[in-house]
Amino acid sequence: MGNSFGELFRITTWGESHGGGVGVVIDGCPPRLALTEKDLQPDLARRRPGQSRITTQRQETDAVRILSGTFEGKTLGTPISLLVENTDQRSEAYTEMQTKYRPSHADYTYDAKYGIRAWPGGGRTSARETIGRVAAGAIAKKILKKLFGVEVLACVQQVQKISAEINPDKFTLKQVEANIIRCPHKATAEKMIRLIDRTRKAGDSVGGVLLGVARGVPVGWGEPVFDRLEADLAKAMLSLPASKGFEIGSGFGGIAMKGSEHNDPFRMRGGKVRTTANRSGGVQGGISNGETIYFRTVFKPTATILQSQDTVSAAGKNVKLKARGRHDPCVLPRAVPMVEAMTALVLVDHALRHRAQNGK
Repeated sequence: MGNSFGELFRITTWGESHGGGVGVVIDGCPPRLALTEKDLQPDLARRRPGQSRITTQRQETDAVRILSGTFEGKTLGTPISLLVENTDQRSEAYTEMQTKYRPSHADYTYDAKYGIRAWPGGGRTSARETIGRVAAGAIAKKILKKLFGVEVLACVQQVQKISAEINPDKFTLKQVEANIIRCPHKATAEKMIRLIDRTRKAGDSVGGVLLGVARGVPVGWGEPVFDRLEADLAKAMLSLPASKGFEIGSGFGGIAMKGSEHNDPFRMRGGKVRTTANRSGGVQGGISNGETIYFRTVFKPTATILQSQDTVSAAGKNVKLKARGRHDPCVLPRAVPMVEAMTALVLVDHALRHRAQNGK
């Protein structure tokens, strides 16, 4: 239960951190879409561990294999199965966690729910589960770009108290990928990196905020009442490991405004209904209004840190735990492709639902 996402474009991820591999099954992908492993690998490379000094040093190539659903480089319209093998597991670093619960991690809750857990690497709760999402998201992004002209991007906007002013309509993928923290504002990025370096050396971790955008989304995507576009985006973002908050458009900042200040006035421009501001974040009444969709997702500091902490053992005793192993001092740079993937999965699903209902 709880391992599948989407309606018409539906994915099911599978696998554990230290198992033989992880992957995803995708159902509902349109046929005749050109697709090979080369289309998927770039986003997996952006997500993989060991890519810089401010990420976990686990070394995985995360090379993806398409096992089904394509023929002669094109999708068949049948389920697509993708596999990424695990090659650099070091389960010995987790032996103490076999009997001790990591604070603010899922160790205790999984044990309480199932009575069993894959303790090496966190099992199913590890961020390696997101490999399937990112691979599926790469397909979704290709569909969105090819069929609908929609661009999906994300970037790091804030690390702890260090924040950048970023225009959702202006930043580019090139700017995001220009530094290891994936913040498109160079001067702010350098400050963020220095903070994470200090935190890593102290065996600690920090969190922050990611900005996600979708440009070129047409009017009409989204469903009332429970499948509002922003509701599905919120569920998608809050399903990611370490995510703790979501806001769209003006978000919580909107409470400081009056209605006369917050409303997005309508005007005709180029023969289309447009807004002169975009405090709604591109969604009104749960349906896209043709403006850029933008939102922010909060990620907490990584739960597993290399410092001694108070915890409880599986036997119910108060103990100390000092984790070993290789862990992210900040999840944000690797979360960027995850946010893009989940955004694309929501949007392609709603695009197909809209087309099925309206014929366009």
